Amino acid sequence: MEKYCLDSLSNISEQNGMFCNITLLNVTGNDTGTKSIEDRLLEVLGPKRSPVFLPISLVYLLIFLLGVSGNLLTCTVISKHKKMCTPTNLYLFSLAVSDLLVLFFGMPLEIYDLWQNYPFPFGEGVCYFKIFLFETVCFASILNVTVLSVERYIAVVHPLKTRYVATNKHAKRVISAVWVLSLVCAIPNTSLHGIYYLNLPEKVAESAICSLIGSPWIYNLVILITTACFYIVPVTVISGLYLGIGIKLGRERHLSRGTMRENCSANISWRIHVERVRRRQVTKMLAVVVLVFAICWAPFHIDRLLWSCIMQWSVWTDLNQAVYQCVHLLSGILFYLSSAVNPVIYNLLSTRFRECFWDLTLTSLLRCRLKSRDLDSSTTWVANFAT
Repeated sequence: MEKYCLDSLSNISEQNGMFCNITLLNVTGNDTGTKSIEDRLLEVLGPKRSPVFLPISLVYLLIFLLGVSGNLLTCTVISKHKKMCTPTNLYLFSLAVSDLLVLFFGMPLEIYDLWQNYPFPFGEGVCYFKIFLFETVCFASILNVTVLSVERYIAVVHPLKTRYVATNKHAKRVISAVWVLSLVCAIPNTSLHGIYYLNLPEKVAESAICSLIGSPWIYNLVILITTACFYIVPVTVISGLYLGIGIKLGRERHLSRGTMRENCSANISWRIHVERVRRRQVTKMLAVVVLVFAICWAPFHIDRLLWSCIMQWSVWTDLNQAVYQCVHLLSGILFYLSSAVNPVIYNLLSTRFRECFWDLTLTSLLRCRLKSRDLDSSTTWVANFAT
């Protein structure tokens, strides 16, 4: 009796650590005698190249260009402008770094997998690195968003505590702890993966894939725990925090209207009003970041849980396959889109970010133009001198 995995493993991205449990395959010697190795690989692993390689690659390329330029600009703005070096923006800097790691190291491997699903030519080291990278970034991103939301909650609801919590020194310590915790928590799932070869009945080098090689039930347990701890619980906590922030800002808006009517000519009241408006703008921007993050990462975790359930109960039907493939393609696009969309949100919703973005862009363009003009002048002078 033969049990097959998904017809096309090229649609199963290693970004999730969701690979076919090849140990389910029981290939008889008689079958291998009647079919060539290529036919058996095609039957078991599917086509080498994904049928959606071209359109998905084009989408990924657009996301890559948008994400890399936007996140590099974000990091440059925060590091070069003193007024932008705030605790909130340090968390955004950390989030941008995790996004750049995904785009620079994860996406190229992802596109390669779509182009050639097997054999995996890079060895176990790259296989471990790939799983470890995606797990680490997954955890670091949600933890960054969570601590960012906690910082915003304290700044709005408990402003007197901000001098202890909302400091750059404290933010750097928290960010360091976030990355250390993410690195440690990425180890379990990474340790369950490696290079697997099909035996038809002997080991076939052309079948090498970066796949789950550890115990399926341990893998399922890891997926359940990480989904709960690094998505469901944080999103629930963040929702509660922003609900509290919304209530607090609503009360402040009501009180500020009365204060402005009583002291419409007082300069101090106007400054308080401006500060509250700026704080509401920052909070609104971060709330949108969190909402987009939750939406983009939901299919990612649904994808992991769905594959975990399929492995657990072996309920792979044509309908399940179609549903899984749709969810997986959507989760891959949204996964990378979440790494590119944040700078767009900053530019649309934050006046300060927008001003700094434009200032940096225009300054860079001006420098390039001046260098070009100086080069042209030097070339003209040398030409005139030579004649």
